[in-house]
Amino acid sequence: MPGDDIIYHPSKLISQQYISEIRLKRDEISSFDQYPFSLPAVRHLDVLQLHPAVTFFVGENGSGKSTLLEAIAVAFGFNAEGGSRNFRFGTRESHSELYKFLRIAKGIARPQDGFFLRAESFFNVATEIEKLDAEPGPGPLVGPSFGERALHEQSHGESFIALMVNRFYGEGLYLLDEPEAALSPSRQLSVITRIHDLVQQRSQFIIATHSPIIMAYPEAHIYSFSTNGIERIVYKDTEHFRITRDFLANPQHVLRHLMAPD
Repeated sequence: MPGDDIIYHPSKLISQQYISEIRLKRDEISSFDQYPFSLPAVRHLDVLQLHPAVTFFVGENGSGKSTLLEAIAVAFGFNAEGGSRNFRFGTRESHSELYKFLRIAKGIARPQDGFFLRAESFFNVATEIEKLDAEPGPGPLVGPSFGERALHEQSHGESFIALMVNRFYGEGLYLLDEPEAALSPSRQLSVITRIHDLVQQRSQFIIATHSPIIMAYPEAHIYSFSTNGIERIVYKDTEHFRITRDFLANPQHVLRHLMAPD
């Protein structure tokens, strides 16, 4: 069950963050030839140290970054399709069993808030909120905590920003899977501002992203997922930064190369 493999560390340093490290229980895996254990990122995973404030997972589609982020979320008790730890809906059982083989090391402090954001299933989360509020019950409505306007009445990008501004309260653990989806560059800058506000309120983020803007958050840990496994790198060494820099420095040169006849 999620939570059975959570270790609590009493040290002062570790207690300042909600999750300090992720460890793969390699001795319990019968074969690394089957998905998701066949993914290079999982096959080579041993221990992953997380930053107390912000940790980024970056890499190509299919590299395993979202798979690992999902597994961390489920192991911590979040719904596989997203939402807070109170959400218990499922439109399609699609998450892997990787979460069963993760050991999560935690500090003494426990998050007072938390949310797992998946860009690809956020529509389902918004639908579940409307469903919950339509059912009679003694508790308060869920929708107003996400802002004055219903999430389905906003664009994809607007609803993401509304979520971060209205629903993220601070002192929380927030796992975000490609939060830049449907966001303009200026909105991505707004996301950095909001992340920093929440970090100042003792929050911790684990973010899988392709955005060279968002991953520029200072002093974060950046883990690159590739066919060689997982490697911690600095921001300017990420492929996302280098490709974006080279393109913006001379877009016509890059385009001529891309469009040149074979």
